[in-house]
Amino acid sequence: MDIPTRPATLLAIDGLGVDYRGGTRVLEGLSLTLERGEIGCVVGSSGCGKTTLLRAIAGFLPVAAGTIEIDGLVVSGPHFTAPPERRSVGLVFQDYALFPHLTVEGNVTFGLRALDAAARRRRAQEMLDLVGLTPHARNFPHELSGGQQQRVALARALAPRPSLLLMDEPFSSLDVELRQRLGHEVRQILKASGTTAILVTHDQQEAFAIADRVGVMHRGNLEQWDRPYELYHRPATRYVADFIGQGVFLPAEVLSPRNVAIELGELKGDIPLPCRQGCATCGKGCYVEVLLRPDDVVHDDASPLKAEVLRKVFRGGDFIYTLRLDSGREVLALVPSHHDHAIGEKIGIRLDADHVITFPAASAPVPSAP
Repeated sequence: MDIPTRPATLLAIDGLGVDYRGGTRVLEGLSLTLERGEIGCVVGSSGCGKTTLLRAIAGFLPVAAGTIEIDGLVVSGPHFTAPPERRSVGLVFQDYALFPHLTVEGNVTFGLRALDAAARRRRAQEMLDLVGLTPHARNFPHELSGGQQQRVALARALAPRPSLLLMDEPFSSLDVELRQRLGHEVRQILKASGTTAILVTHDQQEAFAIADRVGVMHRGNLEQWDRPYELYHRPATRYVADFIGQGVFLPAEVLSPRNVAIELGELKGDIPLPCRQGCATCGKGCYVEVLLRPDDVVHDDASPLKAEVLRKVFRGGDFIYTLRLDSGREVLALVPSHHDHAIGEKIGIRLDADHVITFPAASAPVPSAP
């Protein structure tokens, strides 16, 4: 007899629409998938719908359109909403929501009432070992640091072995250094336990550090759901390009389906440029805008091309320079910190971009580079 296999896709959302009371549409046509064991993250500005999405997945909000499927079962549709307790979903809240009158072990075992006392203790021990809090099993939440409390909340959510873990801004109340460290720890914990998880945050660096897949939301729409590398280097929309990382847009003339000319020189791409002006691919004579990241512009004392230092931000190992070109346009450059140039100084620069990211032109054409 064949043994049924579990689907590889653990979370599948298709055409999701969610309304607030009064009929205002908050999420529209949202679709994404998360494979078993993957960690996903949704980022976006305040009010874009991140938490609404999480609440819909948890079963706290009904959906007006589309479906939500968890572990092969449809749990939400326009006329059906499975209650949260039937979704095998764990939750980690922004404020931890620990029980102050229970010990660390008591908090972890709280959701394990279906097990006998010995089994509860064994599972709690496993979770406390996993999150590195075994020595604090008898402590109360107020005796722990913020990072330790967050790990207790994570252990409590993982203890019942949920199919999917949801985390809502889990590190927002922590200081920056602790957030970064705990983010790496949480990823290791989730991977060690084989847990599929999705979190929401407004911090894209946090998302990149934790997630296998990241989605960018804007006004209730999912602009792109992709690997962090693809979001940064191959943004699907101008909004994603502007939201993720740092960068500037420069007007460009298309020289061929793979080449464009900008003020700094010629850029060659590996794939044909998509044309937004009616033809299948961009050909000579089209005009677009090119996204340049700080690492696309290299400081080179020997270069004849010069730019004026307008601003600089010291980051320890490097500077982010804002440079003014002869045209008056500005670009960003990532420069090693031992190149400490003064504001107003002109420095040599050159292009070092290995791919081309273009969007429809929003300004007048520029002359071809020589």
